[in-house]
Amino acid sequence: MSANAKKTALPREQMTLEFPDNGLLSALAGAHPKNFARLEQKLGIKIATRGNLVAMEGPGEARRRGAAVLRALYARLESGEAANLSDVDAEIHFALEGPANMPGSGFGSPAVKTWASRTTRARTPGQLAYLDLMRTHPLVFAIGPAGTGKTYLAAAYGAHLLYEKRVERLILSRPALEAGERLGFLPGDLKEKIDPYLRPLYDALFDVMGEQCLKLMEQGTIEVAPLAFMRGRTLARAFVILDEAQNTTTAQMKMFLTRLGEDSRMVVTGDPSQSDLPGGLAVGLNEALDILHGVEGAAMARFSEKDVVRHALVTRIIAAYNTADGHREHNVRRHKDQA
Repeated sequence: MSANAKKTALPREQMTLEFPDNGLLSALAGAHPKNFARLEQKLGIKIATRGNLVAMEGPGEARRRGAAVLRALYARLESGEAANLSDVDAEIHFALEGPANMPGSGFGSPAVKTWASRTTRARTPGQLAYLDLMRTHPLVFAIGPAGTGKTYLAAAYGAHLLYEKRVERLILSRPALEAGERLGFLPGDLKEKIDPYLRPLYDALFDVMGEQCLKLMEQGTIEVAPLAFMRGRTLARAFVILDEAQNTTTAQMKMFLTRLGEDSRMVVTGDPSQSDLPGGLAVGLNEALDILHGVEGAAMARFSEKDVVRHALVTRIIAAYNTADGHREHNVRRHKDQA
């Protein structure tokens, strides 16, 4: 029997789904059963189970979206993936953002295999569009607030290309220090000076690849290095990521982008509102976006607070700051008009 559940019309405000495997159905519900509780809370439905049947009660559209979420989660379980609360939230996000009749199985979001037994999926429509751009363009800029998966998905897609032997190296870089990479005053040897600035890249790699990451780093297949170390190199047959690009100068950005070699791809991530350069202006990143707008082979993915996949409070914090920034800009314009 297909993972797509059979739909049977029950009384007016109900729908029931039938799943073939009771064992997977228990995993679908989650402990206590927290996955179903999250669905009830987010979609405004009531869920009850009997045997291998799941009944939903609520408004028609909410029931249809709930059914799509359950089918997508069940498909994940059949393929050996997990269905935890973060996965439930991701599928709910797709269900609420897209049409009510959107198909299941990640709503068209294929799993990105990052290593044996490890996969990653997009969790928002914005992330799905980002993955598509990385598949089709040699240079992608990912712009948006923290927590939207810009670096994580880039690392996951790079690991995927490495696993499939479509590239020979995975190179991750970021400015090692704000506005110029001046490391001399920091204590310790060069590695001890640099590592704190590269730690987020290490974290992303270990999360998507596991212990295999250590072996590949020792072999030189994976390289994590400060931006200054990219000067003078030509990066061929590699997937290259520049993180925290809002802290690059114009010269640094041009230097990095011109490292692109044969059969290579690049992803540049950054949040222009969080620059540590003098005046808080992300000059290198913003100028690159302007100069390369419309250039064949270059694409841009923009994220918003809707794409934040960290704690739900992070989304609300970003939205609150965006609102405050909007009020501040309005007041500045009003004062100028009155002057």
